[in-house]
Amino acid sequence: MFEKKDIKGFTGGKRYVLDEELAKVVNISMALEMPLLLKGEPGTGKTMLAHAIAESLNMPLIVLNVKSNMKLVEALYQYDTLTRLNDSRFGDSARNVSDIEEYIKMGKIGQAFTAQYRTVLLIDEIDKADTDFQDDMLDVLDQMEFDIIETDKTLRTIHRPVIIITSNAKKDLSDPFLGRCNFHHIAFPDPKMMRKIIYVHFPDIDTNIMEAAIDMFYKLREIDVVEKKPATRELINWIRALSADPDFKPKQLAKGDVPYLGVLFKKSQDYMVAANSTGRKRLF
Repeated sequence: MFEKKDIKGFTGGKRYVLDEELAKVVNISMALEMPLLLKGEPGTGKTMLAHAIAESLNMPLIVLNVKSNMKLVEALYQYDTLTRLNDSRFGDSARNVSDIEEYIKMGKIGQAFTAQYRTVLLIDEIDKADTDFQDDMLDVLDQMEFDIIETDKTLRTIHRPVIIITSNAKKDLSDPFLGRCNFHHIAFPDPKMMRKIIYVHFPDIDTNIMEAAIDMFYKLREIDVVEKKPATRELINWIRALSADPDFKPKQLAKGDVPYLGVLFKKSQDYMVAANSTGRKRLF
């Protein structure tokens, strides 16, 4: 029978706005001690959620940035054979060369397992890794232990970390992987939610600037041929640029005069498409 545990509630961070459903998913994942898999397009706050949880619950944050060619052992530990060889040759190290453990360095997962306090472990962009990496990693996270081959020892976690896994959905994840995670899709914020996010970052913002910027932002996101649509981060930086310009007037945007497009669009083709779509005319 499942033993109910006390849930220390997470309701958001100082600069992170989340809806009630996501808050419940985070808290129940911590109570069940299951990894939380987050999907959603870039800019929806997947990565920042882990930062907000760590800040809110006063836990250290450990980040594993997954790369396409990464092997699981790199995330667990590394055996520094080169340093050991040099130490044995030159004999000027304070370490005991005969003790292999002196040359074992923990990777990000290993650091979370050996931490003296419960941590938040963020495994960012898991969809970059191949299927074997994903499934083997879930075995480690499920068992909360892994073997160190060089010392023939098993390292077991001291405190089970809060595990947040993000995916940009660029590659399908395996069924075994999906079956062992809680899942939540973070939709791109609608204008109402976006206003709340903007107020968190700019509590004293000119309402006219905010409304004009948000209206134009969503219109620009609707341009079909844009490859990389501007995300929340770009909107925040754009509003910062507009607010810092003493000559900017919100009514410019309504006339199609859209300054600082380079803050919103980072690819040349997208920039040109947006520029041609605005000009001095209304966008739509």
